[in-house]
Amino acid sequence: MSELISYHLEDGIATLTLSNGKVNAISPDVITAFNAALDQATTDRAVVIITGQPGILSGGYDLKVMTAGPKEAVSLVTAGSTLARRLLSHPFPVIVACPGHAVAKGAFLLLSADYRIGVDGPFSIGLNEVQIGMTMHHAGIELARDRLRRSAFHRSVINGEMFSPKDAVDAGFLDKLVAPEALLETALNAAQQLKKINMNAHKKTKLKVRKELLETLDNAIILDQEHLN
Repeated sequence: MSELISYHLEDGIATLTLSNGKVNAISPDVITAFNAALDQATTDRAVVIITGQPGILSGGYDLKVMTAGPKEAVSLVTAGSTLARRLLSHPFPVIVACPGHAVAKGAFLLLSADYRIGVDGPFSIGLNEVQIGMTMHHAGIELARDRLRRSAFHRSVINGEMFSPKDAVDAGFLDKLVAPEALLETALNAAQQLKKINMNAHKKTKLKVRKELLETLDNAIILDQEHLN
């Protein structure tokens, strides 16, 4: 489908693999490819698995775009927050198979999924925005507030603390940890189990559960555009 997001459909499971340089930077083109892949997965009525390259899911937004100017930064953050909202309301289950590091927007991908599997190893997972001089955006704050444990939320968002994969499970970034060589098999097994649920009930329940969060994110995206402009 795209060199940036490959799309592999097999047995009702769509695997989206991010591939954009050594840190899998989230650029405008990557987000466009993501949306196209999610469109296709919806057409295929497939359970979605999102993954990256060995050792990394993503290191976050493309810094070249973020530092190009306020207009470019606002546009990318808006597109990224809108993608997160789409993942949270996707009509079919979304699994993230995180093969290593997940930083900033990479960690937000974890917070936007229904089930998150990580790998044990010397990897960092978390929101480092304040470490690199970026004030956390409203949408990011609200997504983290909803998905992280309260104590980890403050440490993560305000302090920029990074977590080991084991601690990331406790914090709320991940649901399960496996050996690196077992990641894709575990994700596929999870997808096979999720295929058995009633998808209409899944979609309607997901939207009920996340109704307040989705409305909060809609408002936060508007606030971010006003603030950054």
